[in-house]
Amino acid sequence: MATGWPAHLFLVGCGNMAGQMLHRWLACGLDSDRVTILRPSGRPVADGVRVVTSYPDALPQGTTVMLGMKPHQVADAAAQLAPLCTTDTMILSILAGTTLADLRAHFPSARDIVRAMPNLPVGIGQGVVALYTDDQAPSAGRADAGALMAPLGLCEWIADEALFNRVTALSGCGPAFLFRFIDALARAGEAIGIPAEQAARMAMATVQGAATMAAAAQVKPATLADQVASPGGMTREGLNVLDADDRLLTLLTDTLEAARDRGEAMARGH
Repeated sequence: MATGWPAHLFLVGCGNMAGQMLHRWLACGLDSDRVTILRPSGRPVADGVRVVTSYPDALPQGTTVMLGMKPHQVADAAAQLAPLCTTDTMILSILAGTTLADLRAHFPSARDIVRAMPNLPVGIGQGVVALYTDDQAPSAGRADAGALMAPLGLCEWIADEALFNRVTALSGCGPAFLFRFIDALARAGEAIGIPAEQAARMAMATVQGAATMAAAAQVKPATLADQVASPGGMTREGLNVLDADDRLLTLLTDTLEAARDRGEAMARGH
């Protein structure tokens, strides 16, 4: 067994995000026999993974429970799940807007409770996972959670839970914002006369290549942009449009603030 796998993984819900995480874990060597998924529909998820439609009478010793249902369902889930949790049960929550205090109130017997916010590229091992717990969690629990998340991509522990919605706005929501940018870049190419399908392929490859280059570079992306832009050249003229009055920075700041504010509203139950 690979280091970092729990004795048993019990997933409550397996939507898009949880499904991507599970897909990656299985690809990295997690034994499907160690996984059970509670899914009311009973639809299969992956070969060899057991799917149940109701809660079992007990959980295996050393179970890690991942909460992957809709955030508003946490109270109903806890009513049936909390009695199954013991002092060796870890709760891993990917529920947006559900605080650690809320989780501890719902699952008072759980050994450790860790909040995690992954983004979709975790499915290919290139995601970002923000993690948070408090001083009540022993160091072993923090290490176990970090080891489980490691195959998914970059893992960042957040020191202050108040930052969680801000981090979620950046990395959790960020892929959707980037997908929108790729689409807009392609459509802009079409608008200046490039055939639509060709513009879409070129926009995708341009973003992929640039991101790979930026990740490997020893300088900041802003420096890379300036290195590409010759004085008086085409790139510089385009950058002048993006940079005028900090319009791109302002747009993205407004975007992240809107996402952050929604996360905080969800945490208040709105």
